[in-house]
Amino acid sequence: MKKILIIPLVFFLTGCGYTTRSQVMERYKTIYIRQFQNKIDMTSESSASRRLKTYYPAIETELTKAVIERFIWDGSMRPTREEDADLVLKGEVTEFRRDALSYIETTKDVEKYRISLVVNISLIDKKENKLLWQESNLVGDTTYFTQGQFAQTEESAIQQTVRDLARRIVERVVEDW
Repeated sequence: MKKILIIPLVFFLTGCGYTTRSQVMERYKTIYIRQFQNKIDMTSESSASRRLKTYYPAIETELTKAVIERFIWDGSMRPTREEDADLVLKGEVTEFRRDALSYIETTKDVEKYRISLVVNISLIDKKENKLLWQESNLVGDTTYFTQGQFAQTEESAIQQTVRDLARRIVERVVEDW
């Protein structure tokens, strides 16, 4: 009888080893977020399916602020001045897209859009001056309706997109799987 009770107790106490705790957090406590750079090339076509590139003024500034706010909200790392930071996050906005997803059949007006914001980011260990990782084409996006019960403005959809991308960036930094 004792063996029957001991075996489940051993498994319970040892666990399976799975955790969502950040590997980064054990070593790093502070981060400096550099101002995102705008690298959207307005002179080139993005593809045959997208005839024109779009630009939203100062989107890189809004994204930088949103990432800082997300780190503060998350609480896993403290944003600080560059000279005091353990890590430096650098990023560049490479694309801003507004794609039509559906149309109103009678008027042919766009009923639903998807806003996408694409960035390249890198994380640097400031103390060792070493690149820890970099990621290209990280995307944040939002879909929104232009008419009807769930309609919203393009401005509010852009803000949702920025917040979505900021969340993804912070998750990428702190949940270094």
